[in-house]
Amino acid sequence: MADITLHEHAIAPQALAERVAQALQGKVQDVSVALDQVIVTVSPANYLAAMQILRDAQGCRFEQLIDLCGVDYSEYGGAEFWQGPRYAVTSQLLSVSFNQRVCVRVFCADDAFPVLSSVTPIWNAANWFEREAFDLLGIVFEGHADLRRILTDYGFVGHPLRKDFPVSGHVEMRYDAQRQRVVYEPVSIEPREVTPRIIREDHYGGLH
Repeated sequence: MADITLHEHAIAPQALAERVAQALQGKVQDVSVALDQVIVTVSPANYLAAMQILRDAQGCRFEQLIDLCGVDYSEYGGAEFWQGPRYAVTSQLLSVSFNQRVCVRVFCADDAFPVLSSVTPIWNAANWFEREAFDLLGIVFEGHADLRRILTDYGFVGHPLRKDFPVSGHVEMRYDAQRQRVVYEPVSIEPREVTPRIIREDHYGGLH
């Protein structure tokens, strides 16, 4: 591939997709364009290597990780529509050098215990993003130096953004004045369905 001058104008999405596919070669499952965005899908085994290439390859130079988040596909489009793995991680990468962006998607191989390699060795910005995906969806990132909860309490059980998680949670936290410390107890709120009651005046909307 010929050398590319830095800070060039962004190229068309299809041309960028071809450039990315050429750089990744055997380490990519699919490269497509949707809504003018290049979407790259890689396997868990090739995830870390593919991300390293996207940052360092001459025609890519995606120096910045803009966002990384976990996705739960368990109810995506209905059971008859989606038959793939449940959990995935999507990352938004930005090349300041070439003024171009790409979205990378990787599915976790095991629904029961979703695990992926951490990309913190490539982008430090992934640190808190991966902690959030671990906390809220239970995706484990191997190689992360400090994979702790970031939004829920340290003693929290479960992962709030899993669609099978109870709305009211498992435990509640309160301060006990006698013990002079915070205690955890089973949730005391009874789960209930709340259906709004609609009351209309007589002859509402001209109806009799």
